[in-house]
Amino acid sequence: MSDQDIRLQSLKVWLDEQLPALFAAQQWGGVPPATLTAASSDASFRRYFRWEGGGRTFIVMDAPPPQENCKPFVDIAHLLACSGINVPKIYAEDLTQGFLLLNDLGRKTYLDVIDAENADGLFSDAIDALLAYQQLPMEAPLPSYDVALLRRELELFPEWYVKRHLGVELDQAQLASWQRVSDLLIESALAQPRVLVHRDYMPRNLMISEPNPGVLDFQDAVYGPVTYDITCLFKDAFLSWPQERVTGWLSGYWDKARAQGIPVQEDFAEFLRASDLMGVQRHLKVIGIFARICHRDGKPRYLGDVPRFFSYIEAVLARRPELAELKQLLASLPTSA
Repeated sequence: MSDQDIRLQSLKVWLDEQLPALFAAQQWGGVPPATLTAASSDASFRRYFRWEGGGRTFIVMDAPPPQENCKPFVDIAHLLACSGINVPKIYAEDLTQGFLLLNDLGRKTYLDVIDAENADGLFSDAIDALLAYQQLPMEAPLPSYDVALLRRELELFPEWYVKRHLGVELDQAQLASWQRVSDLLIESALAQPRVLVHRDYMPRNLMISEPNPGVLDFQDAVYGPVTYDITCLFKDAFLSWPQERVTGWLSGYWDKARAQGIPVQEDFAEFLRASDLMGVQRHLKVIGIFARICHRDGKPRYLGDVPRFFSYIEAVLARRPELAELKQLLASLPTSA
């Protein structure tokens, strides 16, 4: 029996222990016959299952220690729920085993349904939820997007994509160039006003729900640059939008943010530049992560989305001459392994 099968058996035992007390507390009667089916998985070691029975559904998270830690998810879920953001309600938890019993926010993500016609409405809801998120006081004991974290993320690109995936060793000139580019991106990020940052605020992690959206995958939240999440929302791994639409959505966010007291940049052109450079930092990180997921974790499918992130970077390079050194460095690399 595999480790995953053993964990699933343990999860079922744990559920059988939790559900009678939950149903009694909620005055739902006895626990009905039910099914437990796979709901989703992600790039981490976490798995999700859907419990269904008697007209009720729950989501069960399996986050195996020591690879995953449920405590940040629990802590941040409580923090976000206080602001009225629609996040999963935690009915039961076992942090030692890595099991959580959650309410079900729905079966469809934004990614499942979004298209050119409904994007304005869906993104408007997502922006409103993000603004509520960004208005939360920065009082929780969360890490910050500091120099060390930003640089550690950037180094995933040369370590995993360039060296491990492409098989290229950067020479001294290239390494010096990379350090100058990294310094520029880090300085831009650190110069920005700071808010609570989700770090993966994209259509795949937003559920069609009531109230809309349901917000997932927030356990890696930090305090950091105000443009991070709004940039992430429109430049994710799975779908791309015309730049003119993105600029329009960014403008709408910027107007609402200023009206609600979010500390965005005073000048919209300055905000766009910060968004562009923040996006490049994230895109380089994600390319490195996708290479790591392939070569370390044996999940090669994520590499299929690497060209999309290079396209995002190239679009910014075309309008930001201060990134000419990055353009030259990327041009010197092979286009594929």
